[in-house]
Amino acid sequence: MTVVLWSSFALSTRGIGGSSLTVADAAFLRFMTPVVLLAPLLPSTIRAVRRERPQVLALLLVGGLPHFLVFAFGARLTSAALTGMLVPGTVPLFVTLLAMARGRASLPPRRLLALGLITAGVAVSGFLVGGGASLGGVGLLLVGGFAWAVFTTGLQRTSLTLLQMVLTICTVSSTAVLVLAVSGVMPSHLLTGTAELGDVVALTVLQGIGTGLMSTLCYAFSVKALGSSRASVGGAVSPVLTAVVAVPVFGERIGLGLAVALMLIVAAVAMFNGPASPDDAAVLEPEDVVRGGDALLVVGDAHDRGPAGGLLGEDLAGALPAGGVEPRGRFVQEQDLRVLDDALSQ
Repeated sequence: MTVVLWSSFALSTRGIGGSSLTVADAAFLRFMTPVVLLAPLLPSTIRAVRRERPQVLALLLVGGLPHFLVFAFGARLTSAALTGMLVPGTVPLFVTLLAMARGRASLPPRRLLALGLITAGVAVSGFLVGGGASLGGVGLLLVGGFAWAVFTTGLQRTSLTLLQMVLTICTVSSTAVLVLAVSGVMPSHLLTGTAELGDVVALTVLQGIGTGLMSTLCYAFSVKALGSSRASVGGAVSPVLTAVVAVPVFGERIGLGLAVALMLIVAAVAMFNGPASPDDAAVLEPEDVVRGGDALLVVGDAHDRGPAGGLLGEDLAGALPAGGVEPRGRFVQEQDLRVLDDALSQ
């Protein structure tokens, strides 16, 4: 179910151009739906946000409207297959680069090889120009992957709970896109009354409920049932499913270049998130990427997290059975995060 929801996000975003909705309409439905459903939590969320550090809030908000807009415009200029592959596939690369920029990354050879495969896959994607994809679109999708990596660093540090984080991002994003639409900066068929009811309902269900809430809950359940390693590797199937479904839905073709890029990136994500060996443990630094995807888990030093332990420390661990997350020395190591790795995967 989680993989299906991830794929549906890429496919529905790719399909915005063929619907009666504009990008602003889709963004509003995507972010406003969780706000309505989680409205009872708004008072406690406001209190929690007031205690959060402004720089952490800024990192989290990058994963809201900015990421969605870049993703949506990138999807319009490329294909569903590239959309579903490049953003989640490049997140581990960008998260690692951000960690290296802070002098906090030391990776085992297995993960270095995986990052090399991701880079090769991105390079191959650049040669798909003319096959329903443009170089500019590929570039936008890479920016989308970077935006999600920035958001991930916010996840590592926030003291907000999971639902508080979702509600905060969706409230700010839905308000921002409403201002953009009302001011005329972005066109909106919802405001003009020309949006078709069927498109509105479909986007609300697929992105507002499916991506906004259900994918997070399903991912958590999957990690609990399967374990973090198997769950993360299973998540690498999402780009393949997206590419296959896009053939009958959008009439796209899986050419040789796309097939090679897909194999490289999917294999790299599976390798990057595979079971750690004893040798890997010797070189892991306090900041360790556990999964790359639409919502991934990054654990780090306690001093990087918020006062309450952070979304990844307190909230997720508290939602798991005892023993799900266990402190090891200076940082939290990957244990048997069965529900966490597959339920949290923008």
